[in-house]
Amino acid sequence: MGQNSPSTNDGDNSNANSAGTGLYPIRDRFRFKRNPKPTSVHVSKSSSAASLSDRRRSHIHGSRSVLSRKLFSVRGTSLFYLCILIAVFAFALASMVLQSSIASMVFRQGSGERIGRTVREGLKFGSSLKFVSSRTGRGLIERARNQPRIGVRSPRLAIILGNMKSDPASLMLLTVMKNLRGLGYMLQNLGELGIRNAFIFPLLNASSMQIYATEDGKTKSLWEKIVGQVSILSPEKYGHIDWSIFDGIVVDSLEANDAVSSLMQEPFCSVQLIWIVQEDTLANRLPLYEEMGWEHLIAYWKNAFRRADVVVFPDFSFPMLYSVLDTGNFFVIPGSPIDVWAAERYLKAHSKSQMRIKNGFGEDDMLILVVGSSFFYNELSWDYAVAMHNLGPLLIHYAREGDIGPSFKFVFVCGNSSSAYNDALQDIAGHLGLRRDSVGHYGLDGDVDEMLLIADIVLYGSSQDEQGFPSLLTRAMTFGVPVIAPDYPIIRKHVVDGEHGIIFSKDKPDELMKAFLLLVSKGRLSDFAHTIASSGRMLAKNMQASECIAGYVKLLDNVLTLPSDSMLPGPVSQLKQGEWEWELFSEETDHWSSAMTNLDTKEATKNPSVVYDIEEHMMLLPNSRTTSQNESEIMADDIPTELDWDVLSEIDSSEEVERVELEEIEGRTDKSYGVWEELYRDAKKVEKLKFEANERDEGELERTGQPLCIYEIYNGAGAWPFLHHGSLYRGLSLSTKSRRLRSDDVDAVGRLSILNETYYRDILLEMGGMFSIANRVDNVHKRPWIGFQSWRAAARKVSLSSKAERVLEGTVHQKHRGDVIYFWARADMGGKLTGSNHVLTFWSLCDVLNAGNCRTAFQDAFRRMYSLPSYVEALPPMPEDGGHWSSLHSWVMATPSFLEFMMFSRMFADSLDSLHMNANTATECLLGSSVSEKQHCYCRILELLVNVWAYHSARTMVYINPSSGSLEEQHPVEERKRFMWAKYFNATLLKSMDEDLAEAADDGDHPYETWLWPRTGEVHWQGIYEREREERYRIKMDKKRKQKEKILERLKFGYKQKTLAG
Repeated sequence: MGQNSPSTNDGDNSNANSAGTGLYPIRDRFRFKRNPKPTSVHVSKSSSAASLSDRRRSHIHGSRSVLSRKLFSVRGTSLFYLCILIAVFAFALASMVLQSSIASMVFRQGSGERIGRTVREGLKFGSSLKFVSSRTGRGLIERARNQPRIGVRSPRLAIILGNMKSDPASLMLLTVMKNLRGLGYMLQNLGELGIRNAFIFPLLNASSMQIYATEDGKTKSLWEKIVGQVSILSPEKYGHIDWSIFDGIVVDSLEANDAVSSLMQEPFCSVQLIWIVQEDTLANRLPLYEEMGWEHLIAYWKNAFRRADVVVFPDFSFPMLYSVLDTGNFFVIPGSPIDVWAAERYLKAHSKSQMRIKNGFGEDDMLILVVGSSFFYNELSWDYAVAMHNLGPLLIHYAREGDIGPSFKFVFVCGNSSSAYNDALQDIAGHLGLRRDSVGHYGLDGDVDEMLLIADIVLYGSSQDEQGFPSLLTRAMTFGVPVIAPDYPIIRKHVVDGEHGIIFSKDKPDELMKAFLLLVSKGRLSDFAHTIASSGRMLAKNMQASECIAGYVKLLDNVLTLPSDSMLPGPVSQLKQGEWEWELFSEETDHWSSAMTNLDTKEATKNPSVVYDIEEHMMLLPNSRTTSQNESEIMADDIPTELDWDVLSEIDSSEEVERVELEEIEGRTDKSYGVWEELYRDAKKVEKLKFEANERDEGELERTGQPLCIYEIYNGAGAWPFLHHGSLYRGLSLSTKSRRLRSDDVDAVGRLSILNETYYRDILLEMGGMFSIANRVDNVHKRPWIGFQSWRAAARKVSLSSKAERVLEGTVHQKHRGDVIYFWARADMGGKLTGSNHVLTFWSLCDVLNAGNCRTAFQDAFRRMYSLPSYVEALPPMPEDGGHWSSLHSWVMATPSFLEFMMFSRMFADSLDSLHMNANTATECLLGSSVSEKQHCYCRILELLVNVWAYHSARTMVYINPSSGSLEEQHPVEERKRFMWAKYFNATLLKSMDEDLAEAADDGDHPYETWLWPRTGEVHWQGIYEREREERYRIKMDKKRKQKEKILERLKFGYKQKTLAG
């Protein structure tokens, strides 16, 4: 009904209808806002007529007529405004009823009623839902650019693909990884699971990224085009990868959950993990888990999500859907090409003209599709109410009853396909005087792409200011449909008004009419509409690509803490590409057809999600919730009372008395113990039942009588697959809980209590394990030769082969003693420093591994250790003769030499530790730049310490090739005599220094409260020997005195036998 044609009949009919439907106030509200004068005049006439009739009937009350008229006029005005309030309330109520089922549907599909209720309770009208990440602030890599750095390699990343399907997720990840390569994350081949070049410490020649996949797929050739080779992982291979060589790991799917599980064990727990989750499969199952009480499944996935440093979602709705699993590490990087991908694919398989005929729209019909926000709430269902209000003038202008001209159809996309929504819209259209066929409804549970494709104009009518760009607008623009949207920041960020679409002010509804006038000309789309539709389609194809790529670069900048030897990648400003790699999928897009939908359905049926596999596996376990409740009730009934404890104590007392009496009687009676052979056999049987004897493996038995034992140091169950079995090796666990089952591995914590403290175990690591073996070494090692090897040596393919083991064993058999050290894991000295052509030297390599502070820290510790003045040189010279140096703690030497090296290492480690102590508290580690390096602060400098000690103590250094077993002497003693600082490494000097420290420790003269040296091994000096000898002599004399007193007592009083009763 037009605003200038109010009639008395229409008004009467409207009043009648309003009494029946309650929708009249909506119409009256529109009229009141647009043309208030006729309404005021109409209400004034009614009030006057009522007052006149009252005066005619009440003439006897003439004196009070004026007062009555005034009072009734005021009451009539109040009733009028009350009607307006009721109309507003009825309008809001109708809109909420219209959207109530939408809200319940969304929250059933999302995070469940409980989560939906929590979110709705926190929102009010006019507010908006916003996700705020906890990761804010300047990136770690960005801060590192302002600090000096000596890098020799590119950052190393591992990519774990849950699948290699041809889908938007693969397109997004391929584009991001290709851009990361341009910033310095070089994508090269590491080989088939072997990581062939990764054996040389510190991996200077190794490539910087490796791609792993849990299964083969269509995009394998695309990944190989960028990487060179993709390693297909099977579940049994997850544990045979040394994840610690990577600076970060990116997992792209929930399907790679098994690989994530292998990262939840030490020593891989500290590796930075970024988990990209683009599926809603698990989100759809979480409400069921809560409803069924499957808390163990929720706890399982929450624990898996907790392992990731960041869980990345492609849309701002995902954090709400997965909020049950939120541990504070959720992050959103918008910009997935999924909407463009789906729209392009749909456009290939469907015809717009056929779809219009199918849905009953003619060629001359102008279809305007009204879409809203992605979220609707029971208490805040205002989107379409506000849209109807804003569209009021537009609807009346283009779709009023009786108009002759082009047919305009307004279709609201909301709710489900039930008739209630359509009936409500038709009632509103009738009260607004619109044609019944001009306003329609389409449910979100239908084919929304179909409606977007056949639409002539798409209007975004949401009142919610969302963080992400509306996905329905992206699809509409991809279909080539002109769009009209309010001026929200996210829309203005990507869409240019008048170029890619029409933007109107949400506070000025009149601009909406002007926008339609620009797009519609004589009942058809104008040329301007076709122009912006075309430019909008081009924009949508790569609209958020640059934002997505930059988001991942910034995320890596904020998450990764690169080690000292790594070069820094380029900043975000160096990104050159802002488009998706559509050309990589060009062959796929050329063959898109409707048959591919059926193919995807078959593949989904053939390869169910890992979510269902885990769910099925976990269901085989006992019902944790029901069982635990029943058990708790049973346990509550079985708890003994105080009376039960009294009865039990009386029974125990009586049994104890009987047992003592029987033992005394048996002791006074003659008893035959049998023959010696039976006693010996029984003793052997008892010994076999002991745990330690029964749990020994074959290696311990074969090790008996051998001159050499190599201790493999490890610090977590994740290192078990890399350890050796057999007579030559024995495990050395730095954690009691992580010892291998059914093995005779040495418990380092049990031998050295300081390793029970996490701080010292981390900063010492492998050297701490050596300290534990040297502590009372005769209790664990009684062989002339001893060796060590880190678990990383086997992980990086530098452990001894069978041939090399035989060569080494034969060599030490021939040498019963000797000052020689054999090593097989060598540091690579072939790299070059960043920005120069200088080849690495020993000390420059040490600087690279220790944040450039190795030389300073070493000479300060060395000077403090020997109490050298400041003007004396304290950095031992190391030659540049092209020889090899030992790394990874992989060497063998004579046991006396090992004890001498441990004596030197304990004092050096204590001196190094004192440099990092300030007022009895540890200061920040200066020997590392990444979190892992600072956690293991002393490890890298102590790893190279054996080279300094062996070189300057005149030990023969022999390199044994781990593959062939060939022996080659390095840095011959005769050639280095003039460079050696033999006086500082003399065994006599070291022994005297050790005794001085022991005396100070014995006297309690500690230089600071947390003095490290006494806690790393034995404390012995001459005074302790004398005190122990005096103590033994005193005990001996006390024993003689007591024995003499006992003999004298028997001579004086005689021997008296006790009675049986005691």
